[in-house]
Amino acid sequence: MEVSLYKNIDDKIMCTACLRYCRLSDGQTGYCGVRTNVNGHLNLSVYNMPYSFNIDPIEKKPVLHMYPGADILSFGTTGCNFGCLYCQNYDMSQRRKADGVYYTPEDVVNLAMEYNTDGIAYTYNEPTIFMEYARDIGLIARRHGLINIFVTNGYETDESMKMASEFLDAMTVDFKGNGNKYFYNKYISVPSAEGIFNTIKNAVNYGIHTEITDLIIPDIGDSLDDARKMLEKIMNIAGPYIPVSFLRYHPDYKLNIPETPLNTLIAHHDLAVSMGFKYVYLGNVHEVNYENTYCPVCHSLLISRRGFYSRVTGLDSNGRCKNCGYITGIKLLRNKKLIKG
Repeated sequence: MEVSLYKNIDDKIMCTACLRYCRLSDGQTGYCGVRTNVNGHLNLSVYNMPYSFNIDPIEKKPVLHMYPGADILSFGTTGCNFGCLYCQNYDMSQRRKADGVYYTPEDVVNLAMEYNTDGIAYTYNEPTIFMEYARDIGLIARRHGLINIFVTNGYETDESMKMASEFLDAMTVDFKGNGNKYFYNKYISVPSAEGIFNTIKNAVNYGIHTEITDLIIPDIGDSLDDARKMLEKIMNIAGPYIPVSFLRYHPDYKLNIPETPLNTLIAHHDLAVSMGFKYVYLGNVHEVNYENTYCPVCHSLLISRRGFYSRVTGLDSNGRCKNCGYITGIKLLRNKKLIKG
């Protein structure tokens, strides 16, 4: 399928989906393995070809401040613009060729509706590499009242973020190793994380609900100095109310470092709180006090969580704290229907 995020430059084309900006001669495929120059036009080989589907709670993305308890149809394709040596979905993401089952955009939306889900998450691999397919699905999904969520590494270009703004309701932007440049270069095959901050800025400016995750890898990606630098930039862009989750790493694929110690994660949590962030969480752990949402004003329990499941306890239907009336901005479900607005 010919797609649109590219420019012709002399006898090559430049893909503008992600910040790699791959320049491709005729017949050449980009780093992601799914975007190819075919006679001067860019072809997306995974258009209509998802590799994996699942129905997840929205908390698994994680999206913690939009429609807690919502059921989400999650899917991804083969290919990725990152080369993470610890990827848990490497069977999909590190396949540099199209593979999967045939599903048109209409088919994906129909599947989401058939299972009575509340939305669609583009996840498992990096959705930016199939942005045009996601856009076509997302526009149909919106017409049927479904929300659209990206779980992304944040390596989008301005061009791809403009397209994303046409259909996205939420983004979880996933940092790795506190955004350390050496870590990104050695363990992800990316020059640096700097472009990710521009993606956050674009998402905020487009009104896309944005949450941050940061995968903490022991010894090689757990520096609190790096975390502070990353958090300062996020604070300057998005302010103190953006949800931030520090995630436990588990060994997988080509990286055998032991999992992240809980005290390392707690140190990151405490740093973010000390810097003024109001909603800070730990992920891939089962420590209730670090999963719950509390009112930033009166500290009442608003949402209790265990694993990926949540229970709204302290919010009214308008997302206000029942105790003090603080407007949290958290959107809620009502009778398994999305409360829009």
